[in-house]
Amino acid sequence: MRVRRTLVAAARGLALAVAAEAGSVVLLVLVLLSLALLVIGVGVLTTPVVLTWARRHADLRRVWAHALSGVRIPAGYRPFPPGLRRGPAGQWRRCAVMLRDPATWRELLWLVVDLSVGLALALLPATLVVYGAGFVLLPVVQGLTGAGGELLGVGSLTVDHPLLLLVAPVLGAGMLWLAWRGNPALLRAHFRLAAVFLAPPQAELADRVARLTETRADAVDASAAELRRIERDLHDGAQARLVAMGMDLGVVAALIEKDPARAKELVGRARESSAEALAELRDLVRGIHPPVLAERGLGDAVRALALRMAVPVEVTVELPRRLTAPVESAAYFAVGELLTNAAKHSGADRIAVDLRHVDGRLRVTVRDDGRGGAAVRPAGAGGGAEGSGLRGVARRLGTFDGVLTVDSPAGGPTSVTMEIPCA
Repeated sequence: MRVRRTLVAAARGLALAVAAEAGSVVLLVLVLLSLALLVIGVGVLTTPVVLTWARRHADLRRVWAHALSGVRIPAGYRPFPPGLRRGPAGQWRRCAVMLRDPATWRELLWLVVDLSVGLALALLPATLVVYGAGFVLLPVVQGLTGAGGELLGVGSLTVDHPLLLLVAPVLGAGMLWLAWRGNPALLRAHFRLAAVFLAPPQAELADRVARLTETRADAVDASAAELRRIERDLHDGAQARLVAMGMDLGVVAALIEKDPARAKELVGRARESSAEALAELRDLVRGIHPPVLAERGLGDAVRALALRMAVPVEVTVELPRRLTAPVESAAYFAVGELLTNAAKHSGADRIAVDLRHVDGRLRVTVRDDGRGGAAVRPAGAGGGAEGSGLRGVARRLGTFDGVLTVDSPAGGPTSVTMEIPCA
């Protein structure tokens, strides 16, 4: 596997050097030429087009950086003003916006660096593999053809240079060892170098602020929805029963001397209404914060939840200690929503829940052997009840800066993983 990663990194670096760097050369020349044409006015028409090509080229490198090395490079372009029209006037405004955007000049500087240090980092993995193998095999090639040095471009190594023939395999082995140890890191360094120039300053902080703003709005909406649910349950359930019980007791007071039998019947009905109201209040409290969760923690609460499911649920818990109450509550209700979704929509025969604490995060995985096809779909996308449930879970976790990932190919199985930061 390590050898495979080494060779794949070398091939990808070579492809980057051939394709991407060629694009950087062409775009750098076109951008500089177009900027020079601004002096005579023609550049106003050509510069927006060329800079758009450069942005697409940079966006492609961003995609490759994440796909090949897991390096994220935010864009951070300034938006164009609304109502931007076509024609010379609109083109002039578009040109002005792009030239005033710091991202444009960062990309221009990146094109220059990409053709020097970036090219070297892209070519180095393939160079280490090719020349390392060549130097190791150099004595054999020299003995068979007498032209081993010319094949590698290092001059002729003949019997007049026996020391070089001895040193070459050692040097080649060292290059292959460097490739084996460092090729993926060299490819990642190429993309990290691009990130230094392409990512806007404090991009991570800006992304963090944007996410916190979004999760704050979700928290406010979720809190308001929860309050409305509690109010509705109280109004339609316990409150209605208590009002009916009060009316029955009022009738009892009027009938207790005239019709004792009827009064006794109403007292019995009032007792039943009070018991039902008490049960509904207990269910409501359990829905806000289950007693088993408060008393015994997340692991036992999820086990109790699993016992109430119609589908067999296996629960595995590896938590070193109790977590904070808000985290336990969020995880408990998220697991409950996922189990309900799996039981209702997946057609699963078995469900497995795994809770563990890993690297300062609570990781919860819910797997089922159902039909699959589950996804977190945005509101209004026709995701159905299951898509809506997963979206609600994602919003609940977002309040705690948590994430939800879904792996559910058609035909199953489905695996949903939740991670919540917690000490």
